[in-house]
Amino acid sequence: MKAFTYERATSVEQAAAAAAFPGAKFIAGGTNLLDLMKLQVETPTLLIDINRLPLDRIEDTPEGGLRVGAMVRNSDLAADPRVRRRYGVLSRALLAGASAQLRNKATTGGNLLQRTRCSYFYDITQPCNKREPGSGCSALQGFNRMLAVLGASNQCIATHPSDMAVAMRALDARIETVSAHGGSRTIPIADFYRLPGATPSVETSLRAGEIITSVTLPPPPPGVQIYRKVRDRASYAFALVSVAAVVDTSAGRVRSARLAFGGLAPEPWRVGRGEESLVGRAANATSFNAAADAVLNGAHGYGGNDFKVPLARRTLHAVLAQATQV
Repeated sequence: MKAFTYERATSVEQAAAAAAFPGAKFIAGGTNLLDLMKLQVETPTLLIDINRLPLDRIEDTPEGGLRVGAMVRNSDLAADPRVRRRYGVLSRALLAGASAQLRNKATTGGNLLQRTRCSYFYDITQPCNKREPGSGCSALQGFNRMLAVLGASNQCIATHPSDMAVAMRALDARIETVSAHGGSRTIPIADFYRLPGATPSVETSLRAGEIITSVTLPPPPPGVQIYRKVRDRASYAFALVSVAAVVDTSAGRVRSARLAFGGLAPEPWRVGRGEESLVGRAANATSFNAAADAVLNGAHGYGGNDFKVPLARRTLHAVLAQATQV
């Protein structure tokens, strides 16, 4: 463990201003950051404790949605009656993540910002462009069973580990922030994450000193909501493939569809063409295949994760069949 300075923030503005200094990091639940610090993957010079900030409420919005404070714990969000009733896909995604003990500590903002679980990212003796830009990607020719088959680059094939973010991507959540200079902005979750490209160390569109204050969910979309997570064991494991789906049908035809995927890409993955290929068509294997073709266009494995492509196809088929009662 390397030495660092600790301070407790008393306001959002103070926290954001302090975070503008190089080497500063926010700490809330610490379920990811503390592990990374122990391994010296993260070596902050300043920890800003934001646990006492008034960001722990879930509130209705005038539009009929919900505003979720960045400090709302995952367990509280999953158990909230409004979330369970109106955003079942989100509640189920949260309950599929980690253990009850971790969900009691993990926060909404921290969950969005958790870092990849790629084993080479966690091992400081191995090259990793995400941890040390320009050093190389050990996973390309190494152990890559858990890693990306979509959206990756020759610089990084890590996946984003969040279950919650996949459901929020399907729900078109918006992320609200405050900057070090006091300004605020709202970032659609579709624009929040950055694909690795040539700069895999840049993971989100957040700026230095910017703090997440809340996440807004629009009014719930019509249709059946499903979250399915395929993993190596029934609990406490990250997704090989996950699907968050909201599908509305009438008379055996799909009226609207939202599909987001975890375990396949460096961000929660959503392909508009896949959703559009279902709309207006009969809910059957033919339309399900068309959706899978669109979603998996360009997908390829790196040896150890080749199985993810057919697994994603089968998982999507199962979810769509369940949602449309085929």
